[in-house]
Amino acid sequence: MHLVEAEDVRLFPVGLGTWQFGSNEWAYGSVYAHETAPAIVNRSLDLGVNLIDTAEIYGFGRSERIVGRAIAGRRDEVFLATKILPVLPAGPVVGWRARGSLGRLGTDHVDLYQLHWPNPVVPARATAAELRRLLDSGVVRHVGVSNYPLAAWEELERELGAPVLANQVRYSLVDRRPEAELLPWAQAHGRVIIAYSPLAQGLLSGHYGPGRRPHGLRARTTPFLPRNISALAPVLDTLQQVAAAHDASPAQIALAWCLRRPNVVVIPGASSVEQAESNAASADIELSDEEDEALTRASDEYQPVSGPAAVVRARADVVTARLRSIASGLRA
Repeated sequence: MHLVEAEDVRLFPVGLGTWQFGSNEWAYGSVYAHETAPAIVNRSLDLGVNLIDTAEIYGFGRSERIVGRAIAGRRDEVFLATKILPVLPAGPVVGWRARGSLGRLGTDHVDLYQLHWPNPVVPARATAAELRRLLDSGVVRHVGVSNYPLAAWEELERELGAPVLANQVRYSLVDRRPEAELLPWAQAHGRVIIAYSPLAQGLLSGHYGPGRRPHGLRARTTPFLPRNISALAPVLDTLQQVAAAHDASPAQIALAWCLRRPNVVVIPGASSVEQAESNAASADIELSDEEDEALTRASDEYQPVSGPAAVVRARADVVTARLRSIASGLRA
């Protein structure tokens, strides 16, 4: 297991994403929010995980409150990251929103304050000026971005006059877009890529297949269309084969593949303490060059349907299959 180091920061390679905490989209319920989520945070800290990532938009502040209560008494063990929703991220608004997050988190500073998305109508200079004041005051220890293209990342860093430590982006075996520019730049300049959805919201867990699709939020997304799940079969088969060789789960292997890339930290979510333990253990898995190449090759061959027309066709397949099933039942 290696730590990811940048500037004066040393991060355990597996962090904890907390979108699920208090968010209605996941429908995990009040028991999860009040009991399971705090237990996940504390068990993760016990295992050496130090990056806990949240955002003001997650559950409209509920995630920050849950995290804040969970880390009370253990604040010095946490590299605490949160994100500002980029609605008017300029001038005093940035400071006001940062103080709101601090209050919900129950702390006097955040270690990483991230702009959640680029705002094309607000100049980087207007945002950077207030972020610089937050840095100078110690309220924010490091600035980061999320979902930023390279040019915008570089521009904010120039305007800030200080390193923009990290860019939090979607990165996994089925979404490798950061490899084109973001990851090489981070590696060359001592910055960090924080990979969210490193398991593609469970798509790479091995729990789903053409005959077993998720319910709720994920069922309505393009990656979980039956046609795309079928196209993913070679990736899932390779994950299973490598997992068997390591006495691990496919999810752990998918995380280990990400972690083999320098300057990458993953922040999977967890629906249980056991899943958090499994995620953290992936940091100890050492893939061979041959295993890495096999996974990468399978990923290269994955060609999901995309775009409105393709999605409509794929969803039409679902409707057609259901109609045929109904018709078959009626004939029987």
